[in-house]
Amino acid sequence: MARALLDVAASWPDVHVEPVSVGLFLKRHSTFAQLRTKKKWTALTVKLPGEVSDPRPSLRVQRLGSRWFHTYNLTAADDLTPELVELVEQAYDADA
Repeated sequence: MARALLDVAASWPDVHVEPVSVGLFLKRHSTFAQLRTKKKWTALTVKLPGEVSDPRPSLRVQRLGSRWFHTYNLTAADDLTPELVELVEQAYDADA
């Protein structure tokens, strides 16, 4: 799952992947997406300028200031849908 998302993000300019003890942070100017490995899934958290309902977050939506953090639990490679990749790209664009 992580490899598929990293392969897509590699085609965007100015993306930096920061490996940290809890997972991988995707950054442009700040962190716009996180991949955190859990026991049974990988949590993908995407920072967006607004709340989205489609695709519906599997875990939660949390608002902090003017940003919305959407978390999706990915259990298989097929869970990283084109819609989720598009949300990550929107988060990348919003981090300009």
